[in-house]
Amino acid sequence: MALRTLASKKALSLALGGARPLASARGVTTVALPDLSYDFGALEPAISGEIMRLHHQKHHATYVANYNKALEQLDAAVAKGDASAVVQLQGAIKFNGGGHVNHSIFWKNLKPISEGGGEPPHGKLGWAIDEDFGSFEALVKKMNAEGAALQGSGWVWLALDKEAKKLSVETTANQDPLVTKGASLVPLLGIDVWEHAYYLQYKNVRPDYLNNIWKVMNWKYAGEVYDTTLA
Repeated sequence: MALRTLASKKALSLALGGARPLASARGVTTVALPDLSYDFGALEPAISGEIMRLHHQKHHATYVANYNKALEQLDAAVAKGDASAVVQLQGAIKFNGGGHVNHSIFWKNLKPISEGGGEPPHGKLGWAIDEDFGSFEALVKKMNAEGAALQGSGWVWLALDKEAKKLSVETTANQDPLVTKGASLVPLLGIDVWEHAYYLQYKNVRPDYLNNIWKVMNWKYAGEVYDTTLA
């Protein structure tokens, strides 16, 4: 049992980049769908309530269910010593675990306008953006350009390299979490550019989606992560 537990926890750590486990049963570490801190329709008109409900209740919930299922299968494969099955499960663990991690960050990156969503960053993060990108407007332009250029599904990130203490814009394909681009990269903001994030509202016009999402961006959260990481 010790070997089975260790293997499951190690798989979780690799897929989630060290994220704290949310639940545990029979030696298998599992995760749960996080609650939103706002109503589904609270981000309108930038993001419709219909899309938020679908995105959270269907897509994210599916990542959680499939990730937990893959972990249980991994636990059983390790117990049997089935190396082939262990290898085959890595793709499902990375995809669904990454989907859970990325979306958990994404929900925190958004905030209703009535609660301060869209307000530009201040404090240390605001100064760092000016230093590393020239201006806040230049950062937004860069992230929009790189997000629009992604083919198919993926994410565009504002990242902090905690070792170099420098900001950068990164992209990841599909549901790959930012940690796959470098262990020292910490996600401050992540924008989902996958079609299900906006196709019901923006009709696949990704630049319009990218322009409007800044109206509900939670820069306070990003600033808190920045400050905590460099503390």
